[in-house]
Amino acid sequence: MSNETTVESRPVFPFTAIVGQEEMKLSLILNVIDPKIGGVLIMGDRGTGKSTTVRALVDLLPEIQVVSNDPFNSDPTDPELMSEEVRQKFQKGEALEVKKKKITMIDLPLGATEDRVCGTIDIEKALTEGVKAFEPGLLAAANRGILYVDEVNLLDDHLVDVLLDSAASGWNTVEREGISISHPARFILVGSGNPEEGELRPQLLDRFGMHAEIGTVREPDLRVQIVEQRASFDEAPIEFRINYKESQEALSRKLVEARELLKKAELDYDLRVKISQICSELNVDGLRGDIVTNRAAKALAAFEGRTKVTPNDIFRVIPLCLRHRLRKDPLETIDSGSKVREIFQKVFE
Repeated sequence: MSNETTVESRPVFPFTAIVGQEEMKLSLILNVIDPKIGGVLIMGDRGTGKSTTVRALVDLLPEIQVVSNDPFNSDPTDPELMSEEVRQKFQKGEALEVKKKKITMIDLPLGATEDRVCGTIDIEKALTEGVKAFEPGLLAAANRGILYVDEVNLLDDHLVDVLLDSAASGWNTVEREGISISHPARFILVGSGNPEEGELRPQLLDRFGMHAEIGTVREPDLRVQIVEQRASFDEAPIEFRINYKESQEALSRKLVEARELLKKAELDYDLRVKISQICSELNVDGLRGDIVTNRAAKALAAFEGRTKVTPNDIFRVIPLCLRHRLRKDPLETIDSGSKVREIFQKVFE
């Protein structure tokens, strides 16, 4: 039984029923609208609904066109997102059988082996039959979808390297005994973890487009509401989901419309200069911060049904896009998100 089926066959807690944690919900939504933002890292205390929220996203994911019977979810029109076999057919002008499929979310288990993640080459078959027999792994299934790593800070170093490599190039290459096979592996990387259990390597941190920090809800009323909701979901998940059917469908529609509207979203030149000024004043290494903030601000405008980005859009997304890119100062008392907001106020005054 494939990973996708197991996720879809058990009832998932509805996304619109999740109370609070706005920062985390916003970053996930923006990544669905524009996958090029580059994923999201969610760090926070135990039991704050990190995994629940990410898995709840499955319901809202829009449909995409894929080539039928292709394990790599190849795009029927974009050669960059096609497996070798499909690309050859496409170049010969052969007709490709196309179907619509929901964007998939693949769970990466902590104990996964490199073979399970990257896929394996059947050497025996390759030598005896002369064919490249490739058994696709999780990266193949995650192409054009979401790859979710729970407890990302506990992931083995060699798996982190494999993920970094694929996330950077959009391709996965498996080499064994002189045989090499490549396939597209463009995915939104979503990670969650508890900072108490260990820090993340800076190279991996930088690969995540956005970083949401979440804490435990402090208001007693909200806590009671969360506990009651969880209890009623555990008791009767199907009935509980029916109550949220309308709000879930409305949010799904909103996401599909936002993905369309994103093509028309505009960010004025002077706002782009101010974003780069903030990044420069914060001594952010590289230009990834500037690029992600531009994309996230446009995605937020599209989500709210607008084509013009406002300074308020930037104010809402810039802490999420930059807080994990700041250099760590052990003597700093101010939270990195607040520091970003402070510089924003200074630049935009």
